[in-house]
Amino acid sequence: MPTLKIKTFLVVIFIVNSLLVYGQKQWAYNAVYSGVPWFDDKGNTVSAHGANIVFDHGRYYLFGEAHTDTSNAFAGFNCYSSADLYKWQFETVALPVQAAGKMGPNRVGERVKVMRCPKTGEYIMFMHSDTLGYTDPIIAYASSATIAGPYVFRGPLLYNGNLIKKWDMGTFQDRDGSGYLLIHGGNIFKLSDDYKSATQQVAKNISPECESPAVFRKGNVYYWLASHRTSWERNDNFYYTSDSLKGPWTYRGTFAPAGTFTWDSQTTFVLPIASAKDTTFMFMGDRWSFPRQASSATYVWQPLNVLGITLSIPQYKESWQINTSTGAVSVPKIIGKKTIENTDKQYVSYSGKWEHNKDSLSISSSNDVGASFSVKFTGSQIALYCLSRRSNGYARITLRNSKGVIILSSIIDTYSKYSVSSPRFLTPMQPRDNYVLTVEVLAERPNWTDKTKTLYGSTGNSVCFEKAVITK
Repeated sequence: MPTLKIKTFLVVIFIVNSLLVYGQKQWAYNAVYSGVPWFDDKGNTVSAHGANIVFDHGRYYLFGEAHTDTSNAFAGFNCYSSADLYKWQFETVALPVQAAGKMGPNRVGERVKVMRCPKTGEYIMFMHSDTLGYTDPIIAYASSATIAGPYVFRGPLLYNGNLIKKWDMGTFQDRDGSGYLLIHGGNIFKLSDDYKSATQQVAKNISPECESPAVFRKGNVYYWLASHRTSWERNDNFYYTSDSLKGPWTYRGTFAPAGTFTWDSQTTFVLPIASAKDTTFMFMGDRWSFPRQASSATYVWQPLNVLGITLSIPQYKESWQINTSTGAVSVPKIIGKKTIENTDKQYVSYSGKWEHNKDSLSISSSNDVGASFSVKFTGSQIALYCLSRRSNGYARITLRNSKGVIILSSIIDTYSKYSVSSPRFLTPMQPRDNYVLTVEVLAERPNWTDKTKTLYGSTGNSVCFEKAVITK
């Protein structure tokens, strides 16, 4: 017969395993979803902007900027990992704020990129370091023996012994293992064999007014993607092609329909997803949301259509799946068992002043601080659809279970530079229960200025509710 201690130990193991299983179910996703906050394995919002992904030993490692909602100061570079690009596990703060110096307090740290150096086996992290006023830009680097870190900050990356005093940057690793640094304005530097310095400038001024550069290669064609300079505001990003990194580079136009502003995003990286059959290329874009970059900035990840010199994202995919073994992309829509319209009084209740528009699209809208609506539902997941437009702002979301316990809280940004109806919030899969989702108007908006004091962002504080889709 088991002793009391053994019985207690077995009970503890059972409880821990149950909690682990529950946790896995609680924060599970089954596809790539764009334009909605993601939650990691701990239930926290994924904070990894200006990012790239490294595939290493069967897992995808996502590196990106950590942010706060109060300042643009460097808050560290986060590392997450995933087996499928859907569910993200928080690994560590790969490079934390340093005690002093170029990556110390009250500095800017942006555009983090990591590559594994084939010659040394080290993982080299590249970044833009600057003052809060963007008056001291340099490219710097850190290194680690393991992919998740911790990374040790090594200082500026030098070219011919000199600082590279630039800001927006990216990286590219060619088939032969050569590493390249990409700089705004269309500059490409080849890295040394150990990736710890730049040895040659192979291209110059491909597009002098561009930023947020990314490069990938398919066959013998290189593609240079970049955005116009509009601070964190979206614009119609564009691309060039060449049969050599040295050029000549040929301008090819936009790769998303004009006027969609690259589906409301800015280029950060292109991930090749290799399979036995083919390689699929995933566009990674940021949907910035200043000042609430930590809570409300989201991601636009879309499969790229690549055919010869033609590159396109012709349609926005709310959700999509990829078979990482074959490279095949499928597009399951966010289809639930039940749709709750904004006017459905059985499930939706309003508090405060709301306007209900039943013209071409039935929406309820408010810009009054504290105005809210609640959706009661039974199921395991809910997607919130909003009409997003230039006059929209922030909303606070809470999800309560049948016991009234808040199990999830988030702040979403419903601003869009063009009017579009799309999901702005999607819960991870939850245990089936009776829930109440509450959305509150904060009467705040995403706004910012650049060095020229040009004002960008929303013109109002409205929140517009169209419908909710429930998964049972």
